[in-house]
Amino acid sequence: MCSGEEIPLTPGFIPRMVLAWSLSNVGCIYQVSKMENMQYAEELVREFLVFRGFTNTLQSFETELSTDIAKGFQVDKILELIFSVYVPKFQAEKLVCLLSFFKQCFSTSTETVLISTLSKLEASILRYYIVHAIKSGRKDKVIEFFGVNGNDLLQRSQDWSPWFAIPYIKNPSLEPQFRIYFAKEWFDALHLSAQCITLTIVRIPGLLKISTEKNTVKHLKKDIKQLNLRLSQLQALLEEKEAQICLLRSTSSATEASMLQKSSSIYSQMGISGKGVNENNYLPSGETSASSSTDEKELGARDGESTDHANISVGLTQSGSENNSSSSTNLPARDGGCKENGAEVWREEEFPEVKVEFQETFLGHTSPISRCRFSASGDNIASASVDGTVRIWTYDSSSPTSRNAAIYCGSEIMSLDWECKSDRLLLIGTADGGIKAWNVDAKRVVCDLSTTASFPSVLDLKCSPVEPIFVSAAASRGHGSNNLDKMGFASLTVWNMKTWKAMTVLPLGEDPPAITSLCFNHNGKILAASATDGMIHMFDMSAGLQITGWPAHDSAISSVLFGPDETSIFSLGSDGKIFEWSLQNQGQVLWSRDSSRFFNQESTKICRHETALDAHGRRLLVTSDSVRSPIYQVQGHMSGFRTLPHTAAITTVDWHPTLPIFLTGSADHSVRVTSIS
Repeated sequence: MCSGEEIPLTPGFIPRMVLAWSLSNVGCIYQVSKMENMQYAEELVREFLVFRGFTNTLQSFETELSTDIAKGFQVDKILELIFSVYVPKFQAEKLVCLLSFFKQCFSTSTETVLISTLSKLEASILRYYIVHAIKSGRKDKVIEFFGVNGNDLLQRSQDWSPWFAIPYIKNPSLEPQFRIYFAKEWFDALHLSAQCITLTIVRIPGLLKISTEKNTVKHLKKDIKQLNLRLSQLQALLEEKEAQICLLRSTSSATEASMLQKSSSIYSQMGISGKGVNENNYLPSGETSASSSTDEKELGARDGESTDHANISVGLTQSGSENNSSSSTNLPARDGGCKENGAEVWREEEFPEVKVEFQETFLGHTSPISRCRFSASGDNIASASVDGTVRIWTYDSSSPTSRNAAIYCGSEIMSLDWECKSDRLLLIGTADGGIKAWNVDAKRVVCDLSTTASFPSVLDLKCSPVEPIFVSAAASRGHGSNNLDKMGFASLTVWNMKTWKAMTVLPLGEDPPAITSLCFNHNGKILAASATDGMIHMFDMSAGLQITGWPAHDSAISSVLFGPDETSIFSLGSDGKIFEWSLQNQGQVLWSRDSSRFFNQESTKICRHETALDAHGRRLLVTSDSVRSPIYQVQGHMSGFRTLPHTAAITTVDWHPTLPIFLTGSADHSVRVTSIS
């Protein structure tokens, strides 16, 4: 049936119809994937034409897409065009053009079988057109068809010769030569054959293979990560078993030593009681017994010491296994184990080092990093330094580097945020009241806004995940030596990203303390804001009003984040205390940690601490005045990990929007991308 042969009415016809139906359904599944690739290829073509400035070509491209004769090679659409439009409406010219188009696009001179199949299918469809016209009583359309296409048909095949007489035969459906073409079964077979052959003849252009190859690479990377995860689990299991074996050996050795010592003591006592007098000290047997009892106690104490020593050794081995150490001899000298930034740290309080799949370091900055952020897709990264430089770059070698750029703002960068729906716009907030919108495709600032002179410091920027708006948290200048004391009063402004004009100012009351951090919920209807007086404020964005608020910390709040299911909110105080607050029972603490040992009060002169939650809401990454940052496991867990060390304090952090990859920016001028298992 897929060869395009005209199918006679035979007993095996119905099974062949079932086979054709199965083939067509399998093809439809394949067709969905192919259409996704085609849409992606069309986007690539548009992007290229815009990049090159071929606007006239772009207009022609869009026009031809709107009148796409092949309907994007969706088989059902093509068949609908043939059998429901061109044939019933007697549009013979368009029908012939469409069939010729298929032959030109999807056949080559070397594929004789395919050309023959296409020719047979074309002949069958044209004969169906003639039969339909006869059935409809439009013999004039048949005569018109042969008048336009007759010569061409005769040149292709002499089988068309009898068909020139069909408009002049009174009842052609009764003629043996034409009777099969008037049967409904023949039309059904033709329809299925056309569907099957159309699926077969489509040639995939090289441009469409880009998406396929990209998906293949993506799946391979996913498989590699799953295998690495499995390998890590097996390694952890092996280390656990080795630790158990070590514990059993140590316990067994201590028990054997204790038993030998006790046996020796008993034998000694038995010898003394036989003589009645101690041979060495000449003491009475009662005193000897007392002495022996004392010796037994001392031996018992030594046995206990031996067992304790064995347990300590095993404990160190287990700790070493958690830290991926290959030898227990290195455990006491673990990096940061005894001292970190000159402060004594208990080993028991330390988290194990996180297991890393890969790590890349970006060294493009020349001053401490103030902020770094993943884009909405995670393919691009924006990092900013205190010297007023923003750099856009990518960590994946397979991603295009055409968007890489360096932006010089002339003032310290205090906030960064990407547009949520694409990777095209980056918002930059500065210490002199500037808000710049950078278009990464055009590589230029498309809008340069300014806050009022009373509020020059743009502490945070957040784009709505739904609406084309963003909110800026600006602060007036205060009096003090550190960053928190330098923040005065707050101003929250809502901006329109289409007109680039201020829409409204959210109410905060009279002389409100500075807002340090902002966060939208998933639909952009609720905005959370944290302040230097320890308050968390919640705003209804549709009404533009504050709906609730509560005192969350005794100190200033540096960062605020919605939880993964948005029934809770995380807050980080400048004193290092972290709380997860319930939004269903306001004021209830669901989870808390004290990370103050990673905080140094002197550091507030340099940076504002922040947190980042991973895509699944299971890990909370926190900035640190140490060379390492803690990664807390949330949702009721009390354990965590430590990042690999920088050479200076970690000043900014962020998580990839979908993958277990995080960013750390440091005062050592570097930004690191780390993928963990």
